[in-house]
Amino acid sequence: MKEYALENIRNISLLSHSGAGKTSLAEAVLFNAKAINRLGKVDEGSSTSDYDPDEVKRRISINLSVLPCEWKDTKINLLDTPGYADFVGEVKAALRVSESAIILVDASSGVEVGTEQSWEYCEDEKLARMLVLSKMDRENADFEKTVADIQARFGNKCLPLQVPIGAHTSFKGVIDLMTRKASTGSPEQETDIPAEMEAQVDSLREKLVEAIAEVDDSLIEKYLGGEPLTDEELSVNLHKAIARGSLVPILVSASLQSAGINWLLDAMVTYLPSPAEREVPAEKEALEADASAPLAALVFKTSADPYVGKLTYFRVYRGVLESNSQVWNAQREAAERIGQLYMLRGKSQETVAKVGAGDIGAVAKLGVTETGDTLCQQDKPVRLKPIEFPKPIFSLAVFPRTKADVDKLGPALTRLTEEDPTLRVHRETDTSETILTGIGETQVEVAAEKMARKFGVSVDLLTPKVPYKETITTTSKAEYKHRKQTGGHGQYGHVMLALEPLPRGTGNEFGEKVVGGSVPKNYIPAVEKGVNEGFHEGILAHFPVVDVKAILYDGSFHPVDSSEICFKIAGAQAFKKGLSEGQPILLEPIMNLKITIPNDLTGDVIGDLNTKRARVMGMNPAGDWNEVEAQAPLAEVQRYAIDLKSMTQGRGSYKMEFSHYEPVPANITQKIVSQKQAEVKAEKA
Repeated sequence: MKEYALENIRNISLLSHSGAGKTSLAEAVLFNAKAINRLGKVDEGSSTSDYDPDEVKRRISINLSVLPCEWKDTKINLLDTPGYADFVGEVKAALRVSESAIILVDASSGVEVGTEQSWEYCEDEKLARMLVLSKMDRENADFEKTVADIQARFGNKCLPLQVPIGAHTSFKGVIDLMTRKASTGSPEQETDIPAEMEAQVDSLREKLVEAIAEVDDSLIEKYLGGEPLTDEELSVNLHKAIARGSLVPILVSASLQSAGINWLLDAMVTYLPSPAEREVPAEKEALEADASAPLAALVFKTSADPYVGKLTYFRVYRGVLESNSQVWNAQREAAERIGQLYMLRGKSQETVAKVGAGDIGAVAKLGVTETGDTLCQQDKPVRLKPIEFPKPIFSLAVFPRTKADVDKLGPALTRLTEEDPTLRVHRETDTSETILTGIGETQVEVAAEKMARKFGVSVDLLTPKVPYKETITTTSKAEYKHRKQTGGHGQYGHVMLALEPLPRGTGNEFGEKVVGGSVPKNYIPAVEKGVNEGFHEGILAHFPVVDVKAILYDGSFHPVDSSEICFKIAGAQAFKKGLSEGQPILLEPIMNLKITIPNDLTGDVIGDLNTKRARVMGMNPAGDWNEVEAQAPLAEVQRYAIDLKSMTQGRGSYKMEFSHYEPVPANITQKIVSQKQAEVKAEKA
């Protein structure tokens, strides 16, 4: 593939609700642009984009794919993204390195949850966009109804640029309102507009021309004066309107028939902005896109392969990145050796000598570089604005199936989190579990399958245990005398402790008020060690003890039989005795929830929260949406990602973070204690 100037590159994200046909459209675009010589199909697992075994198995896109092609002296980098909400991290990465987006809308289903989310993502990134009505040849496809649905949701700036000829079984082709030409047949042939559609075409074209004219003051004067606008004026100003976001054209297609694909390619080249038209988003100040300026490239994706190693995807914003060179990683403040560069198309790789400004490429086996890092020149360092990934909220505990899997688990999880920044791993010390957290259940399950396939690590996924704690509610005193006589030197340690509850969240403390040397100073650290061991395990259900102050106030010793180990044992046993007399209770973690939902679903969500022992702290209405703030026990909301998706048909979202610990209700405490006792009994058996 030849090199292209900034003005002749288009970086375009493909977005939609899951199943709207992004991958099929991308395949048709590649085929019509002659980038591939065979039209693959999603159902057969033969598409260029969905090549990963998990994607073939599930028949959904899971990973972001870069799909370059050439059309009319312009390079188009299509970034095919997953439509499934669990893989939103891939969408965010694609949007960050694109100047525009194409949002597909299934002509038979209309605007869906994923369509609305895609629109919001584009709004956040201030991206130019086009809407494409897909599957016009499918049953129940309805152009006018879908356009009305789009305009009702996103406003009247969404206007048809094309019109279908028929629908479903009578679908014959596409009419372009700008050229006033029809395209029918396979392969497509340009023809005149059917006579029965001329009135509809004239009406829609008039609305489009009026919207284009409003972009430029001189143009609107000319239009209102009754002077005809030239094709060039319309084309140039439609480009401006789309780039500014003041107009969003609606196109139509039927990918399996390749209908409307050539005109879609024309529209990408003619109307969507190039990298030269958008500032480079740097951390300190926006920079100009310039091929002759010092290097600035952003790493937007990392792929871990057990055979090739790490494959790093990058977008060059300015300057040129060359094969077999050395660059500076601004985030890590370290030099990085660049080997052979590649242009990717799905899983195929084409070696290139360099990747210029505005273009996308890949390189293998980088040492320190991770997703979100900036590659630049050491003498001209710059940090590009990083990608803002959503925080993971759904957790499952990971258990290796065999002893061999135990040793490989750590490295495999590290590679997974390198590959997907929306996955996090941590060790929960209180429950001794390894916790994998992602956006949703499907993402975490796919990650587990990937571990088995890529790294040979088989794991089971279970709901994590809740890290309960134990504490006391009243002051208590306890005494323990450790005494043994077995011939020769005996064992003797006598400890008297006072236990006091501390305010929630204070932690544990140890103090001493020994008077008169009843416990020698050299044995006091041993008592403290025994008490600290007691903090690790309570007496109700063997959970860690928190918010307790233990004070050593008296005791006795034997000049011959006493030792550090005796006082350590006495300290631990006295502490245990003191806990049982201090009216112990269980504490559970309470989480802060911020739930964003459509107004009409607020009642359902609050009703559900009430069944989860939650407290609603407040509500903040914002237009058609409502943000509900609540606190709920972790035990009740571990699978809230699934519950909320079900209640809101995927429209709701939430953030969750730890707040504090609170006492567990007595009836629930009994269940937890009984369950824990049964577990301990089973382990001993």
